[in-house]
Amino acid sequence: MAIVIYLLPLGKVERELLEHLVSQVGRIFSCRVEIKRALSRPEYAYNEERNQYCADLILEKLEREDWKEEEKVLGVADLDLYTPGLNFVFGEASLNGKVALIGLSRLRQGFYGLPDEENLFYERAAKEAVHELGHAFGLNHCKNKRCVMYFSNSLFDTDRKRKEFCKDCRKRIFRRFPE
Repeated sequence: MAIVIYLLPLGKVERELLEHLVSQVGRIFSCRVEIKRALSRPEYAYNEERNQYCADLILEKLEREDWKEEEKVLGVADLDLYTPGLNFVFGEASLNGKVALIGLSRLRQGFYGLPDEENLFYERAAKEAVHELGHAFGLNHCKNKRCVMYFSNSLFDTDRKRKEFCKDCRKRIFRRFPE
């Protein structure tokens, strides 16, 4: 049974970015990656006081869908996400779950009043996609600052780490893949 990763746009997401993620995620996980039809923006998760979207509520709703055993789903939302107890998150996932989520807003230079750099934005999005899918495949955070599974507390952390798993995380994750 071959693993399939679905990219699920939540609201409007650039097609070019999704295609970049298909390429990068497919290369790193060595599996098929497909783009699903977009769902509407998750207004049910909007917190007016924070002007952000609650990642936990979005994950809960996506997890209620009937995904097959061999499927993983990455929600891709051009939103500013948070989880209770944190000011923001770049993404969220359930450990060993079916569903992961990334928020794109804070990955853009423009969010911080800087000129946008498309290549940098695409690289950040790919790193966060791989990171959150790593959690869905059972990986915890890694202490290696260059590993994609290192916790990103800031864009500095995201920019410093690589898109790939370190040797130890790579061994752990690919033990979980069916032959």
